[in-house]
Amino acid sequence: MKKYVPIEDGDYYLTPEGYRCFTEQYHLKRGYCCESGCRHCPYGYDKKTNTVKK
Repeated sequence: MKKYVPIEDGDYYLTPEGYRCFTEQYHLKRGYCCESGCRHCPYGYDKKTNTVKK
């Protein structure tokens, strides 16, 4: 079961299109990669190749 991570200041920003974009800070607090190809993924996941860079 995935843990609930409360959203705090600095965890996301709104893109010009109005979408919520999570920051590296949030991803690190969450503690795992969701493999969605997030813009600020600190885990190095590449959605095109489906691999994690170390």
